[in-house]
Amino acid sequence: MSEATRQVKVWDGWIRAFHWVLVLLVAAQYATAQLGLMDWHIRLGFTVLALVVFRLAWGLVGSDTARFARFLKSPLAALEHLKHLRRQEPDTEIGHNAAGGWMVLGLLGLLLAQVASGLFANEEPGESYGAHGPFALGISDSLSGQLTYAHELVFDLLLLAIALHVVAVLAYAVLKRHDLVRPMVTGLKRLPADLAAPRMGNPVLAAVLLAAAAAGAWWLSRQGG
Repeated sequence: MSEATRQVKVWDGWIRAFHWVLVLLVAAQYATAQLGLMDWHIRLGFTVLALVVFRLAWGLVGSDTARFARFLKSPLAALEHLKHLRRQEPDTEIGHNAAGGWMVLGLLGLLLAQVASGLFANEEPGESYGAHGPFALGISDSLSGQLTYAHELVFDLLLLAIALHVVAVLAYAVLKRHDLVRPMVTGLKRLPADLAAPRMGNPVLAAVLLAAAAAGAWWLSRQGG
């Protein structure tokens, strides 16, 4: 492999915006729940739903580095990658590495489970505030209670997964000298010159998918009580 390097665009603006907006939304969801601002909590939840649905669609038809088929490897490949975490070597990953791909899928799954359970969650009247998801009154109290517990449990798991993600990014910076944050901000990464640049997705298609996901989330929000 040639030692020459060049700047390569690896992350499109849609993926970068999704990543950072989602960081703000998760923080805002936690804050609104703690403050009892449940109207805003529910609105933010539907916003998260729209973004996750968009990301799932973009993972099928979007940029090369966004596509699940491109970065999801076998679990054995992920474990093999982690075995070399302490080895300092040039960063030649165009997108997510084998372990990072599974982290992305896990985070998306947790976010989807968090939103889905929140639709039916129902706080007990004796708690700090009595509030319910938009579909909670359409199911039994027992089932709503189970989904409320699931909603809280999944959020704890989500926070654990986010912490693990942050630790992994720091570990790559310290142990391998790989900067994973800057490319997610700028979209650019310095890679060996002989590596082909990934194909970026159609921005018009991305806009259509995002609009459709937002419209679907808005429609769903109008169906609840």
